[in-house]
Amino acid sequence: MLRATSELEFSNEKNTEEISQLASLVLSGDTSTGEKNSTGLPEKTGYPDSVYIMAANIFQGIRFEKSPEKVLIKYGNEPLRSLPESEDESFQRSSYELAFSALKFQDILEAILIDSCIFPSTTIPDHLSSLIIVMLYDFQDRKFQARFLSDNEEPIAEVQEVENLLNSFKIKLAAALARCRIKHDALSIYHILPETVRNQELRASTLPLYAWINTCKISPEEVYYSLKKRGYNKVKSVLHIDDKVFAVDQHCYDVLIFPSHLKNNLLNIDLFKDYKLIFQDKSRSLAVHSVKALLNMDDDILMVNTGSWYTVAHMSILTNNNTSKIFVCGVKSQAKDPDLKNLFTKMGCKNIEILHEAFLNIESKDHRLQKVKVILLLPRCSGLGVSNPVEFILNEHEDTGLLKDFSQGGTSEDKLHILVQQQYEQLTHAMKFTKAQAVVYCTCSVYPEENEGVVKKALEFQDHGIKVQPYRLSPPVLPLCSLKEIHLSTDKFFRMEPSEITNGCFLSVLTREVRGKIPIHVILF
Repeated sequence: MLRATSELEFSNEKNTEEISQLASLVLSGDTSTGEKNSTGLPEKTGYPDSVYIMAANIFQGIRFEKSPEKVLIKYGNEPLRSLPESEDESFQRSSYELAFSALKFQDILEAILIDSCIFPSTTIPDHLSSLIIVMLYDFQDRKFQARFLSDNEEPIAEVQEVENLLNSFKIKLAAALARCRIKHDALSIYHILPETVRNQELRASTLPLYAWINTCKISPEEVYYSLKKRGYNKVKSVLHIDDKVFAVDQHCYDVLIFPSHLKNNLLNIDLFKDYKLIFQDKSRSLAVHSVKALLNMDDDILMVNTGSWYTVAHMSILTNNNTSKIFVCGVKSQAKDPDLKNLFTKMGCKNIEILHEAFLNIESKDHRLQKVKVILLLPRCSGLGVSNPVEFILNEHEDTGLLKDFSQGGTSEDKLHILVQQQYEQLTHAMKFTKAQAVVYCTCSVYPEENEGVVKKALEFQDHGIKVQPYRLSPPVLPLCSLKEIHLSTDKFFRMEPSEITNGCFLSVLTREVRGKIPIHVILF
């Protein structure tokens, strides 16, 4: 916990020589203050003004609010001026990453601002406090070096004002940071973070990239050939390899794995530009492949809480040779329909039908869904099995509030209880669709309460009064999955723990018992 404000205030009587000595710990080029630079990445040069504005607005919405007696810095309720929404992926990623970094170090950054006398001595309005926090994080991450300014971007007055303020306090800020590091006996403020958060960041820095092949547009063999022409060599494992290589996932035949440092290079090749290869977390591929293994040629599918539209597209691609129809529920705005149809057309998807009703509002006897045999449920979850929360939020259209949980390394009991209740309601509703024969339930959570807890409770309290067979857990068909790589418990749940090679995920398949017939065989990846 932070000390009281009176203990943190910077004394004007402090010796100038002491300030300079402390500041030199940071300003001398000590690489420990920029822990990310130690990985060999280029030195930080700062962000465009618009990134700071977006990051400040994100931070304002997710920052930790403190009780009145513990408030060090006041944040106004008035947002910064809104900018036109950018669809540029790198712009959004930079903004979210900066806001997330500021959130993780909120207490420390506030203490530095108090210790350096920026607060409460300045007269900057409260609504700029969030901007000061995110810009201070970036300033110290650059070791208080000048920002590179582009001639192509029009400056934003609020950013210029805050930047001038921070530059005028540069020495005192560096000294305050040095004192903070000394107090915590830490090489950098990064080492003050909880161990769970540091481990998550370490996994994120090495996690490979997963991309699935759009077999409606290109065959796996053609992809291998195209990559080889561009200098990419096929290997068995991409771990700890800095060259241009790729591997084929051992669980999903249409998923390729690349080293993480190749992402910018890969995005610029036609395979990705033309939707022939699509980046997506492996857990989503495991889910759609598990559904595919349950289908007959004319079975329809209902998808719930899909997150990324790429999950829908992947399901469509896998059923391209069937007469199956894929229903996607919960698309709230009909204005999205043309954009979605355009995306699906570009990807070669033809069997998708969008439903605007929320899943819980759809009757189990809905006439449109009478051929649905498998329901894929990807409920909102804590997501704590994911190593890179920014990628998870952007790619899966998740709630920005998840960053709060990731910054603390866990989810509060109250929030977890709400998530579990929502998951249970959705799973039990899925089990009421009498024509459906299977439900695939998949999360990115590491909490048993969201995983086997929800499934076991739903199975225990399922309605046996209706004239259909009850659901049961289905075993995997081996040896299509590797016992060395997966964690398959005796109760037939599949878990993949977060590691240096993959995000964590939980997957369960429920199928109806069939009297007088051979039970459905389930492939569980």
